Amino acid sequence: MSVSDHSRPVGIREVAKAAGVSLATASFALNGREGVAAETRRRILAVADELGYRANPQAQALRRGRSNTYGLVVRNLANPFFLDIMSGAEQVASDVGATLLFLDSQYSVERERQHVQSMAGQLVAGLAIAPVGTGESIRLWQSLRPGSPAVALNAAVDGLSDVSRVMPDNQLAIELPLTRLAALGHTHIAFLSAPRPLMADPDRLRNFRRLSRALSMQGRVCYAALNMAAVQSAIESVLSESDRPTAVIANSDHAAQAIYKAARRLGVGIGTELSVVGHDDLPTSELLDPPLSTIWLDRREMGRQIMYRLLGSVPTSDYLAPVRYVERASVHQIVADTPRR
Repeated sequence: MSVSDHSRPVGIREVAKAAGVSLATASFALNGREGVAAETRRRILAVADELGYRANPQAQALRRGRSNTYGLVVRNLANPFFLDIMSGAEQVASDVGATLLFLDSQYSVERERQHVQSMAGQLVAGLAIAPVGTGESIRLWQSLRPGSPAVALNAAVDGLSDVSRVMPDNQLAIELPLTRLAALGHTHIAFLSAPRPLMADPDRLRNFRRLSRALSMQGRVCYAALNMAAVQSAIESVLSESDRPTAVIANSDHAAQAIYKAARRLGVGIGTELSVVGHDDLPTSELLDPPLSTIWLDRREMGRQIMYRLLGSVPTSDYLAPVRYVERASVHQIVADTPRR
């Protein structure tokens, strides 16, 4: 008998019958469990291979109470940062034969909630989330799948227990560019942030406020939905003011592209009249005109660290990704008598 003889997938009953063993013995052998003699196991596996047997992942998940599938829900797949995270996570998952599901919430709390409910219904073994807001979706996951691992990506999720956090060193990621801009003579700095209800990493904003005060800088927060049109509109408004900032720190290189568009539309020279610093050091950032100063971090390593925690290779713990400041031509030195438009 071969797979071509079947009009439907071969089941475990057919394997047991063809191998001349009980259903229980076939199940034990095919699921790698003890209690089956080595020669019998080899015979069953050979028959299964000949018949084209493939395990039903849904049935296996129901028997075990979980699947061998893990989920990752991100805020914005248009941002290449998350693609690199996925690449790192997929590398580890592939090494152990696990499956990864990637879903995009598109900065929608309701869409994120639906994704979590769907993952829980499919008995996904663990879930990593770059949440929208303060982490209610992780609380939902913990209520639906108690005991299943949860990892928060780029989020503080204050007040939650049994959650691993994988994120950049947000204190250093603010301290490095701010101190550099201060040394270049900047005293009026804007910081681009998601609106408060959507903000997952308020520690970054707190660090900006604290350090700008310590450096005697005028720190201003510019809130905008983190899509290109909204960021461009918000920055155009700020740059149109008479007392506009001389530098903007973006929360991502992706958003920094919208700052470039806003400045060019208003005729404000980046690297000559306005300094811009991004975050993530995407491969395209060095290709911008002028090249973007930014915060470097190993995005693929962050993805690997997420997967280690989901798999239990690393116990519940936080991972702060090391960062460093990369200066390019998008920042400039303030000259006292430099006229403003």
